[in-house]
Amino acid sequence: MELAGNTDLLEKRETAIRGFLAKTGMAAGERCKLSGDASFRNYERIKHGGKSFVLMDAPPPKEDVRPFVNVACFLENNGFSAPHIIAKDEENGFLLLEDLGDDLYSSILSIKPAAHLEEEIYGKAVDALTELHKTPLLDNLSPYDDARLLREASLFTDWYLPYAEIELSEKHKREYAEILLALFANLKKQKPVVVLRDYHAENLIYLPKREAHKKVGLLDFQDAVIGSPAYDLVSLLEDARRDVSPKLQKKIYNYYLASNPKIDKELFALCYAILGAQRNLKIIGIFTRLAVRDEKRRYLYFLPRVWKNLAADLEKPQLLPLKNWLEKILPAGRMRHENR
Repeated sequence: MELAGNTDLLEKRETAIRGFLAKTGMAAGERCKLSGDASFRNYERIKHGGKSFVLMDAPPPKEDVRPFVNVACFLENNGFSAPHIIAKDEENGFLLLEDLGDDLYSSILSIKPAAHLEEEIYGKAVDALTELHKTPLLDNLSPYDDARLLREASLFTDWYLPYAEIELSEKHKREYAEILLALFANLKKQKPVVVLRDYHAENLIYLPKREAHKKVGLLDFQDAVIGSPAYDLVSLLEDARRDVSPKLQKKIYNYYLASNPKIDKELFALCYAILGAQRNLKIIGIFTRLAVRDEKRRYLYFLPRVWKNLAADLEKPQLLPLKNWLEKILPAGRMRHENR
């Protein structure tokens, strides 16, 4: 019965997709599925009339296209290369988008892993961030506040620790929250910016024919918030899905500082480490949840890299309380993580 129910839902969704494409004049278009992400969204490339478009299928209530529309319009209006929205059906969760192509950073670098190319396109990603951080805030975005940061970091304790068969006492949970909140207090000292939150090689497209920061095509920004300028740089350089060498990390990090000469370098370095730790703890929790709840066990493959990134963040002296807490909770050697 459950299988039949799923089939009925898929058939209804397919009928709705065809109706949307008919309204946009794309009913006769050639459809080809594109790889998705960790969400419930699906993507197709639509070829019609010698041109190519992308269909985003974000079925409600699990997905909502309105945040994507909100941020896409903000980015495009401010001169960034977000996909232009050609048609939309927000109620049913459909968007017809400009096709920015297949040259994802991750794809380019898997085919042509030349050091000079990697440095060049990561530098362009920093140029886009620098320009974004000069752009007036989008007023209707939520703040990346303590409650949200802590809730995300709690994915580590809620999902990874049970998976690792580690039970936390209430005292240990309070200690974890207190340590993180004390660290998060430093973030309030920075000037807030628009934070795209998933700014990494799987979500950036290289557009060499465009000018300046427009060479970077932006994807997957619907979870944007107002927060620290360090977050997206951490997301770029501490990538959960591909290795970025320490040498390149340092070079690109310093390039960001050079591009933003008025920044408080000491405070930025501290916030970078804090958000790196928070983000990596969150990712460990999310990837564990994807493996356990959604049976997407391939995400466990990325965990050793995430643990490595976390260990580097914890070397900042101010993060010693968090490092000590983790070492107290986790068995010896677990920071290296086994793919269990």
